[in-house]
Amino acid sequence: MDPTEIVAGFRRDKSDLLPMLHALQDSHPQNYLTSESLKAAAGHLNVNLSWVYGVAGYYSMFSLEPRGRYIIRICNSPVCSLMGSGTMIETLESILGIDQGETTPDGLFTIEESECLGICEVAPAMMINREVYGNLNPERIAEIVDDIRNRQKQKQ
Repeated sequence: MDPTEIVAGFRRDKSDLLPMLHALQDSHPQNYLTSESLKAAAGHLNVNLSWVYGVAGYYSMFSLEPRGRYIIRICNSPVCSLMGSGTMIETLESILGIDQGETTPDGLFTIEESECLGICEVAPAMMINREVYGNLNPERIAEIVDDIRNRQKQKQ
């Protein structure tokens, strides 16, 4: 969908910038904000493009670089770290064959660390796009990744 069509669904109010940026990013198959998207947001809100870039660059949930269709965020808060999030990152890197911050060659997955997902009661935890997974162990992570891969194959 064209970025100008997406931003047209939002009020011309600066308080709509974050949901607008999420909608723009979610609409792109590589899960990132293009310069065209940021220009559309700035134009719609009648603000400086540099301000929109500043907001997009500040929040870790936004990316200005192409990423995978599924963004896997591993929580590295103190609680998750104590509960083994480091092992979970190693497990993901091994299963996917990439390091943190990289995207799989098929463009399906990107691994990122997150400061806190706010779900300490189910530590260690991760979020894939907007879905949260807790009480993780290596086997559970492998099941989740396999499930996503299988769903992608069924869509093709």
